[in-house]
Amino acid sequence: MWVVPRSCFISYRNLGFSKTQIASLIRKRPSVLSSNAEKTLLPKLMFFHSKGVSNTDLAKLLSKHPTILRINLERKIIPAFDFLRNLLLSDENTINAVNFYPRILSFDFNAYILPNGKVLRNNGVPEYNIVKALHRVPKTLFSAPVQFKENVEKVMKMVFNPERFTFVLALYVLSSLSKSTWERKFDAYKKCGWSEEEILEAFRNHPLVMAASEDKITAVMDFLVNEMGFQASHVAKYPRLLGFSMEKRIVPRGMFVQDLFSKGLLKKGLGLSILFATSEKLFLQRFVLGYEEKASELLKLYKEELNFALGGKLA
Repeated sequence: MWVVPRSCFISYRNLGFSKTQIASLIRKRPSVLSSNAEKTLLPKLMFFHSKGVSNTDLAKLLSKHPTILRINLERKIIPAFDFLRNLLLSDENTINAVNFYPRILSFDFNAYILPNGKVLRNNGVPEYNIVKALHRVPKTLFSAPVQFKENVEKVMKMVFNPERFTFVLALYVLSSLSKSTWERKFDAYKKCGWSEEEILEAFRNHPLVMAASEDKITAVMDFLVNEMGFQASHVAKYPRLLGFSMEKRIVPRGMFVQDLFSKGLLKKGLGLSILFATSEKLFLQRFVLGYEEKASELLKLYKEELNFALGGKLA
């Protein structure tokens, strides 16, 4: 267990850190115990504060990503921030990009952004999607240029439209997965009943389908096919479902609708999109509040199914 010097503790508390955040910071970067908070942190805090970031928000960022503390302010952080600011057009968008991928402040932009951006432009990716990538999936553009070019070639061979943002999302997924991990996930879908073409088509429609873990793939497919009675090939047409929470959406909604079937309140044959892709508000309006005389009873039943799926956490 780390013993936190009182002077260090007081310094970080004065800079807006909670006790939990200080503990997290020390656990991830013990060297802060021997550093002067005013000298190592205060200049960075003042810089980010000038960009509209509060001490509280910066404390959250640094406690989660203390690697920022070792990045030189003058040589790295300020030039990187200014470069991103010119592309993303606002301090707020730039801060969001940093929150998504804090390491973005440590990269040599000339070595990554410029060559990788050129490859995207040469393959028909519009400028606004390159900027959008920096805002939403910044990690994508910081792959080694040789590997990045290879991934772009792979995505092109999969017949992605470079003018759509799904092209960039496909690059994001490929850059995040090793070849062996991709193959294991591919095999997981095949074991669940998808053909190779169905897997590739699902990836083209929604690249994040390959971001789901193998356990998640198996669990979702088992529930939808074996519990709900949907055909695996039908589920393949709705790859976004793999991104929804089993505990908060798929299981409670599925079990609740089955209860409605058993009560004769619904006929089978409802589509996957209606059941799982609609917002919580629309789902309740259609399947709970739509039955005026039974609304309170059904709402209670739905909450019970939700609580069960969450393991009793709502109790």
